[in-house]
Amino acid sequence: MAKFARVIDTKSCMGCQSCVSACMVENHCTSGTLWNTMLEFESGKYPKTKKIFLTMGCMHCDKPACMAACKKVGANAISKKEDGAVLIDYNKCIGCRECEAVCPYGVPRYNEEVTPLYPGTKGTEYESISDKYRHSTHRKRANTAEKCTFCRHKIEQAEKDGKTDEIGDNPEYTPTCDVVCPVRARTFGDIDNPDSKVSKKLESKKAVQIKKEFGTGPQVHYLLEEGVELETYGRT
Repeated sequence: MAKFARVIDTKSCMGCQSCVSACMVENHCTSGTLWNTMLEFESGKYPKTKKIFLTMGCMHCDKPACMAACKKVGANAISKKEDGAVLIDYNKCIGCRECEAVCPYGVPRYNEEVTPLYPGTKGTEYESISDKYRHSTHRKRANTAEKCTFCRHKIEQAEKDGKTDEIGDNPEYTPTCDVVCPVRARTFGDIDNPDSKVSKKLESKKAVQIKKEFGTGPQVHYLLEEGVELETYGRT
Protein backbone atom coordinates (compact mmCIF):
# COMPACT_ATOMS: atom_id res chain seq x y z
CA MET A 1 0.00 0.00 0.00
CA ALA A 2 1.28 3.46 -0.95
CA LYS A 3 1.71 6.24 1.58
CA PHE A 4 1.09 9.66 0.13
CA ALA A 5 2.87 12.87 1.06
CA ARG A 6 3.59 16.27 -0.42
CA VAL A 7 6.70 18.44 -0.63
CA ILE A 8 6.37 22.19 -1.21
CA ASP A 9 9.43 24.19 -2.25
CA THR A 10 8.96 27.66 -0.76
CA LYS A 11 11.99 28.97 -2.60
CA SER A 12 10.29 28.30 -5.93
CA CYS A 13 6.78 29.36 -4.88
CA MET A 14 5.99 32.86 -6.20
CA GLY A 15 2.64 33.29 -4.46
CA CYS A 16 0.53 33.24 -7.62
CA GLN A 17 -2.25 31.33 -5.80
CA SER A 18 -2.94 29.07 -8.76
CA CYS A 19 -3.08 26.17 -6.33
CA VAL A 20 -5.66 27.99 -4.19
CA SER A 21 -7.91 28.84 -7.13
CA ALA A 22 -7.62 25.38 -8.67
CA CYS A 23 -8.58 23.74 -5.39
CA MET A 24 -11.64 25.97 -5.09
CA VAL A 25 -12.91 24.91 -8.51
CA GLU A 26 -11.95 21.23 -8.22
CA ASN A 27 -13.55 20.81 -4.81
CA HIS A 28 -16.30 23.46 -4.97
CA CYS A 29 -14.96 25.52 -2.09
CA THR A 30 -16.44 28.91 -1.25
CA SER A 31 -14.44 31.82 0.16
CA GLY A 32 -15.22 30.92 3.77
CA THR A 33 -14.30 27.26 3.46
CA LEU A 34 -11.06 27.19 1.51
CA TRP A 35 -9.22 23.88 1.59
CA ASN A 36 -5.95 25.50 0.57
CA THR A 37 -4.79 28.94 1.66
CA MET A 38 -1.81 31.15 0.87
CA LEU A 39 0.02 32.83 3.74
CA GLU A 40 2.44 35.71 3.18
CA PHE A 41 5.00 37.10 5.60
CA GLU A 42 8.48 38.58 5.72
CA SER A 43 11.66 36.97 6.96
CA GLY A 44 14.83 38.68 8.07
CA LYS A 45 15.57 42.14 9.38
CA TYR A 46 15.27 45.40 7.47
CA PRO A 47 16.74 46.16 5.01
CA LYS A 48 17.62 42.53 4.34
CA THR A 49 14.14 41.06 4.20
CA LYS A 50 12.35 38.75 1.82
CA LYS A 51 8.72 37.86 1.30
CA ILE A 52 7.82 34.25 1.98
CA PHE A 53 4.79 32.46 0.52
CA LEU A 54 3.42 29.43 2.30
CA THR A 55 0.49 27.36 1.09
CA MET A 56 -1.38 25.63 3.87
CA GLY A 57 -3.75 22.73 3.34
CA CYS A 58 -4.40 19.60 5.36
CA MET A 59 -1.22 17.95 6.64
CA HIS A 60 -2.84 14.46 6.64
CA CYS A 61 -1.02 13.72 9.87
CA ASP A 62 0.10 10.29 10.99
CA LYS A 63 -1.57 10.99 14.34
CA PRO A 64 -4.35 13.47 13.52
CA ALA A 65 -5.44 15.62 16.46
CA CYS A 66 -8.72 16.22 14.65
CA MET A 67 -9.51 12.51 14.49
CA ALA A 68 -8.74 12.03 18.18
CA ALA A 69 -11.02 14.92 19.13
CA CYS A 70 -13.81 13.65 16.90
CA LYS A 71 -13.55 10.21 18.47
CA LYS A 72 -13.60 11.73 21.95
CA VAL A 73 -16.99 13.38 21.36
CA GLY A 74 -18.34 10.14 19.92
CA ALA A 75 -18.95 11.31 16.36
CA ASN A 76 -16.22 9.20 14.71
CA ALA A 77 -16.65 11.24 11.56
CA ILE A 78 -12.93 11.48 10.82
CA SER A 79 -10.93 8.51 9.59
CA LYS A 80 -7.46 7.81 8.27
CA LYS A 81 -6.98 5.66 5.19
CA GLU A 82 -4.17 3.14 4.80
CA ASP A 83 -2.51 5.42 2.25
CA GLY A 84 -2.37 8.26 4.80
CA ALA A 85 -5.29 10.43 3.75
CA VAL A 86 -7.43 11.87 6.56
CA LEU A 87 -11.09 12.26 5.59
CA ILE A 88 -14.29 13.66 7.09
CA ASP A 89 -17.63 11.89 6.68
CA TYR A 90 -20.18 14.70 6.37
CA ASN A 91 -23.02 12.36 7.28
CA LYS A 92 -21.43 11.57 10.64
CA CYS A 93 -20.17 15.07 11.46
CA ILE A 94 -22.22 16.67 14.26
CA GLY A 95 -20.84 20.17 13.77
CA CYS A 96 -19.25 20.40 17.24
CA ARG A 97 -16.16 22.12 15.78
CA GLU A 98 -13.77 20.25 18.09
CA CYS A 99 -11.60 19.30 15.12
CA GLU A 100 -11.34 22.94 14.21
CA ALA A 101 -10.28 23.83 17.75
CA VAL A 102 -7.52 21.24 18.17
CA CYS A 103 -5.82 21.27 14.75
CA PRO A 104 -2.37 22.91 15.13
CA TYR A 105 -2.63 24.13 11.54
CA GLY A 106 -6.14 25.60 11.58
CA VAL A 107 -7.14 23.33 8.72
CA PRO A 108 -10.75 22.14 9.27
CA ARG A 109 -13.32 24.71 8.15
CA TYR A 110 -16.85 24.85 9.50
CA ASN A 111 -19.35 25.27 6.69
CA GLU A 112 -22.50 27.00 7.95
CA GLU A 113 -24.16 27.08 4.55
CA VAL A 114 -23.48 25.34 1.26
CA THR A 115 -23.36 28.17 -1.27
CA PRO A 116 -22.52 28.26 -5.00
CA LEU A 117 -18.89 28.32 -6.02
CA TYR A 118 -19.50 31.62 -7.77
CA PRO A 119 -21.50 34.02 -5.53
CA GLY A 120 -24.66 35.43 -7.06
CA THR A 121 -25.17 32.49 -9.43
CA LYS A 122 -27.26 29.34 -9.34
CA GLY A 123 -24.12 27.25 -9.30
CA THR A 124 -22.16 25.39 -11.92
CA GLU A 125 -23.59 22.48 -13.90
CA TYR A 126 -21.80 20.05 -11.61
CA GLU A 127 -23.25 21.68 -8.50
CA SER A 128 -26.78 21.13 -9.78
CA ILE A 129 -26.52 17.37 -10.16
CA SER A 130 -27.72 14.88 -7.56
CA ASP A 131 -25.41 13.84 -4.73
CA LYS A 132 -25.49 10.25 -5.91
CA TYR A 133 -23.44 11.26 -8.95
CA ARG A 134 -20.81 13.08 -6.89
CA HIS A 135 -17.86 11.72 -5.01
CA SER A 136 -18.53 11.44 -1.27
CA THR A 137 -16.02 14.21 -0.50
CA HIS A 138 -18.08 16.58 -2.65
CA ARG A 139 -21.44 15.81 -1.03
CA LYS A 140 -21.16 18.75 1.30
CA ARG A 141 -23.56 19.47 4.13
CA ALA A 142 -24.34 22.67 6.02
CA ASN A 143 -23.10 22.87 9.62
CA THR A 144 -20.30 20.37 9.11
CA ALA A 145 -16.52 20.55 8.97
CA GLU A 146 -14.60 20.09 5.74
CA LYS A 147 -11.01 20.18 4.52
CA CYS A 148 -8.48 19.05 1.92
CA THR A 149 -8.72 15.37 0.96
CA PHE A 150 -5.58 15.01 -1.20
CA CYS A 151 -8.17 15.05 -4.02
CA ARG A 152 -9.55 11.71 -2.90
CA HIS A 153 -11.73 11.38 -5.97
CA LYS A 154 -8.61 11.33 -8.14
CA ILE A 155 -6.79 8.81 -5.95
CA GLU A 156 -9.76 6.45 -6.03
CA GLN A 157 -10.06 6.84 -9.79
CA ALA A 158 -6.43 5.74 -10.11
CA GLU A 159 -7.21 2.72 -7.95
CA LYS A 160 -10.24 1.90 -10.08
CA ASP A 161 -8.21 2.22 -13.28
CA GLY A 162 -5.34 0.16 -11.87
CA LYS A 163 -2.92 3.04 -12.32
CA THR A 164 -1.85 3.94 -8.81
CA ASP A 165 1.75 3.97 -10.06
CA GLU A 166 0.84 7.11 -12.04
CA ILE A 167 -0.27 9.12 -9.00
CA GLY A 168 2.00 12.14 -8.81
CA ASP A 169 2.81 12.06 -12.53
CA ASN A 170 -0.49 11.77 -14.38
CA PRO A 171 -2.64 14.93 -13.91
CA GLU A 172 -5.78 12.79 -13.96
CA TYR A 173 -4.69 11.02 -10.78
CA THR A 174 -2.75 13.80 -9.01
CA PRO A 175 -4.19 16.48 -6.67
CA THR A 176 -5.12 19.47 -8.77
CA CYS A 177 -3.20 21.99 -6.66
CA ASP A 178 0.00 20.10 -7.44
CA VAL A 179 -0.81 19.80 -11.13
CA VAL A 180 -1.39 23.50 -11.81
CA CYS A 181 1.69 24.98 -10.12
CA PRO A 182 3.45 26.88 -12.93
CA VAL A 183 6.88 26.68 -11.28
CA ARG A 184 6.55 23.07 -10.11
CA ALA A 185 6.99 24.00 -6.47
CA ARG A 186 4.67 21.18 -5.40
CA THR A 187 5.44 17.47 -5.56
CA PHE A 188 3.03 14.70 -4.57
CA GLY A 189 3.41 10.97 -4.46
CA ASP A 190 4.21 7.77 -2.63
CA ILE A 191 6.97 8.18 -0.03
CA ASP A 192 7.18 4.41 0.40
CA ASN A 193 8.42 4.22 -3.18
CA PRO A 194 12.10 5.29 -3.16
CA ASP A 195 11.94 6.02 -6.89
CA SER A 196 9.03 8.47 -6.66
CA LYS A 197 9.63 12.16 -7.22
CA VAL A 198 8.45 13.03 -3.74
CA SER A 199 10.86 10.55 -2.13
CA LYS A 200 13.76 11.94 -4.11
CA LYS A 201 12.82 15.49 -3.06
CA LEU A 202 12.89 14.46 0.58
CA GLU A 203 16.26 12.74 0.16
CA SER A 204 18.03 15.35 -1.93
CA LYS A 205 17.15 18.49 0.00
CA LYS A 206 16.53 19.53 3.58
CA ALA A 207 12.79 19.37 4.16
CA VAL A 208 10.98 20.26 7.38
CA GLN A 209 7.61 19.64 8.96
CA ILE A 210 5.76 22.58 10.47
CA LYS A 211 4.91 22.46 14.17
CA LYS A 212 6.15 18.91 14.51
CA GLU A 213 6.48 19.51 18.25
CA PHE A 214 2.75 18.78 18.49
CA GLY A 215 3.53 15.16 17.65
CA THR A 216 0.94 14.79 14.89
CA GLY A 217 3.41 13.69 12.21
CA PRO A 218 2.38 15.99 9.34
CA GLN A 219 2.83 14.49 5.88
CA VAL A 220 3.31 17.78 4.07
CA HIS A 221 6.96 18.80 4.02
CA TYR A 222 8.47 22.17 3.17
CA LEU A 223 11.77 23.10 1.55
CA LEU A 224 12.61 26.40 3.20
CA GLU A 225 13.97 29.57 1.71
CA GLU A 226 17.68 29.94 2.43
CA GLY A 227 18.19 31.70 5.74
CA VAL A 228 14.61 31.22 6.91
CA GLU A 229 14.28 29.58 10.30
CA LEU A 230 11.66 26.97 11.06
CA GLU A 231 10.34 29.17 13.87
CA THR A 232 9.26 31.74 11.31
CA TYR A 233 6.98 29.19 9.70
CA GLY A 234 5.64 28.11 13.07
CA ARG A 235 3.96 31.46 13.58
CA THR A 236 1.09 30.75 11.21
